Amino acid sequence: MAAAATHPSDDIRKTLNRLKRAQGQLGAVIAAVESGADCRAVVTQLAAVSSAIDRAGFTIISTAMKDCLIDTGSDGEAKQLNVNELEKLFLSLA
Repeated sequence: MAAAATHPSDDIRKTLNRLKRAQGQLGAVIAAVESGADCRAVVTQLAAVSSAIDRAGFTIISTAMKDCLIDTGSDGEAKQLNVNELEKLFLSLA
């Protein structure tokens, strides 16, 4: 049985939720640093924030791969992402 395709707005909603969670986690990291919290706890939370942001970026690129990847048109103008642009974006997350 094939997996159900997700609608682009579902991908955007999931990505926004992930970014909002990361924003909340980052606020907690800042508060922990300001209050002098144990460095292990701070680093653990910072790693979680970093991971959430990375996953959001990969989700955005995955959506682009599904929805925005096109070849350059006959007029030579790319209206959306081409393969080189998509690769460059992907590698910027590394």
